[in-house]
Amino acid sequence: MNHPSQQPSARDDESLLRLSFAVAKRAREGGDHPFGSILADKDGNVLMEQGNGYTSEGGDRTAHAERILASRAAKTYDVEFLQGCTLYTSAEPCAMCAGAIYWAVIGRVVFGQTEKDLKAQTGDHEENPTLDLPCHLVFEAGQRPTQLVGPLLESEAAQLQIDFWDSRKK
Repeated sequence: MNHPSQQPSARDDESLLRLSFAVAKRAREGGDHPFGSILADKDGNVLMEQGNGYTSEGGDRTAHAERILASRAAKTYDVEFLQGCTLYTSAEPCAMCAGAIYWAVIGRVVFGQTEKDLKAQTGDHEENPTLDLPCHLVFEAGQRPTQLVGPLLESEAAQLQIDFWDSRKK
């Protein structure tokens, strides 16, 4: 695992998290759910980005931005490198995504909106039956550490979801 001095500063975390918000906005503009993630190395260089893929992946309910990004990262980089990377994501990873991040061995996660707040915002929507299970519980159940920072910039992150779920009600 990286030494704390090798991790991005709080200001860098905010800047990189806002990049994941921009990815979420592009996903929404493209007709997908408004979630976005980026992967950055220990120096803060952006390596990958991924928006939600629910619509673009043909209605795949597992096509969450974090899960897709973790799978892509695991195929591209070795474990030692990924342990020094950070996944920035607009909303707290759900249990499925936290598991994918853990198995990809991404060492650090920074998120915006909490899963609990997202659930309050989306309600009982069939396209997002949010699990109110904090990702730290998934990470803590593992055998290797995953550093977690969040919620961060919660209001900005929640703004990404404003009116989206209401507009999808039938």
